[in-house]
Amino acid sequence: MSKNLLIVGASRGIGLAVAEFYDAKGDNVISVSRTPPTVGKWIEADISIPNGIEKVLDTVSELAIDGLLFMGGVWEHNAFTEEYDFERTSYFETQTVINVNQIAPIEIVKGLLDNLRKAENPRAVFIGATSGLDSSTTSEVAYSASKFGLRGAVHSLRISYKNEGIGFTTINPGLVGTDEVLADIESGELAGIIPIPVEDIVRAVDFVMQSNKDTDLGDITLTQKHES
Repeated sequence: MSKNLLIVGASRGIGLAVAEFYDAKGDNVISVSRTPPTVGKWIEADISIPNGIEKVLDTVSELAIDGLLFMGGVWEHNAFTEEYDFERTSYFETQTVINVNQIAPIEIVKGLLDNLRKAENPRAVFIGATSGLDSSTTSEVAYSASKFGLRGAVHSLRISYKNEGIGFTTINPGLVGTDEVLADIESGELAGIIPIPVEDIVRAVDFVMQSNKDTDLGDITLTQKHES
């Protein structure tokens, strides 16, 4: 039976790979992004602002949602490179990172709870980052803060709704081999890093989606390797 999947950040990177995977399986993919996706029914929305979040929620207001797959995320200018400079980050940049990575997923979950309750085995899966772990070694301040906050929010949601059968999971990868990251590696900005294949993130998402409704899956962490 096909599933209704709301995929946030579906026009590129991890979100696009996840959207393509489920579209190929025949599921009903609803793609949320600012730019046109290549698959799924498109909801054009900027989730960094309240109106964008409201548009998403209004569009799916009556639909049972089997999976909220929050695959979107943003970071500071020059993040993960030697050019990153915390002291040059603007208030607007910090606000945007927090809005997209932390506030938007919280507000979207809040608005989708009734949609998730209509599904047989509802799951909400969020892309976190190793930057949001206690062992983080990254210096990007707003990005790390947003991912720490996201993990905290998801932990609280698991506690709050553990008796309602809604699963909440955060997948925390290191650097993933998206087009952007591969370009940075090729340019030498991320020399020596062996990124996580995007396909492994898709497999992790699908592992969560295929799991029994009584299985509680919290944090899943994947790390990249470095050339020796």
